[in-house]
Amino acid sequence: MESAVLFGAAVLLFIWGMYNYLGYRKEKKEIQKKYEELFKTENQRSSFIAKVGDRFDQTDYALELKKKLVQANIPILPSEFYAILIFIGFLMSILLFGFFNIPLIISAGISAIGMIAAYWFIFFIRKNKYTEQLNNQLSEACRLLGNATKSGMTITQGLEVVASEINSPAREEFKVLTQNLRLGLDFERALAEMEKRIKTREYKLFISALMIQKRSGGNLTKVLYEMAQTLEERKILRQTIKTATAEQRFVSYILPAMPIFLLFMLNNIMDGFIDLIFTVPGAILMTIFIIGMAVALILVRAVTNIKV
Repeated sequence: MESAVLFGAAVLLFIWGMYNYLGYRKEKKEIQKKYEELFKTENQRSSFIAKVGDRFDQTDYALELKKKLVQANIPILPSEFYAILIFIGFLMSILLFGFFNIPLIISAGISAIGMIAAYWFIFFIRKNKYTEQLNNQLSEACRLLGNATKSGMTITQGLEVVASEINSPAREEFKVLTQNLRLGLDFERALAEMEKRIKTREYKLFISALMIQKRSGGNLTKVLYEMAQTLEERKILRQTIKTATAEQRFVSYILPAMPIFLLFMLNNIMDGFIDLIFTVPGAILMTIFIIGMAVALILVRAVTNIKV
């Protein structure tokens, strides 16, 4: 009976939390849209949670976290990211206490450790996802720019077309490039600024091709089409490698979770089973387990991360 009540409470809290979170997201998007269209600041949000989130997003720590979220290609704000982590930790505490018969203090401690581990795990798994997405879109950008130059447009006009037609996140990068050109920045300097922002081999090649064409001329359309074809082939090859190593990566994520789940199940069957972890031998074994799982995860990632 107690487990059913706790489960029902957890479900209701989850629904309530998601409702407030979605409303918060919708409100943020509406306000941001008004700012972009009107450039006015008369309208202020009345939600206390939203105001607290805005203040946190303006802190130095949140700005650093925002850079990590961008690199991981996670399109949420730092305040939203922490709100999700805290909610998951709270829900985990209820589940551990209600279903696995783990004391509340220990459940809270495990949830806190789980939140910290989830924080680092997310950024470890999604490292450089932003640049990967940009590289995947470069072939489309080359094709759009090639079509524009083939129809008689200049390179600057072609870049405007790319900035308006391509999807995010490449759209934002090309918009910055075209805005710099509109403000009178030299063409080569604008490309150099773009190269500083996107430090990948593919974009260095793309920028070098544009600079060479600007200096000495040549058939830029043909070069862009051939570059787009090469990038498409590289993308297919990367996807093939990713598919071939998917099973190994999936197993490396599942294996560390299985012993922990079994530990909780045994504690549910045998009261006080988890107390053995807090003894000296248990702590030593737990430390060895954590180090071994971390090393195994890093090795699997290193083996399956085949660069093309």
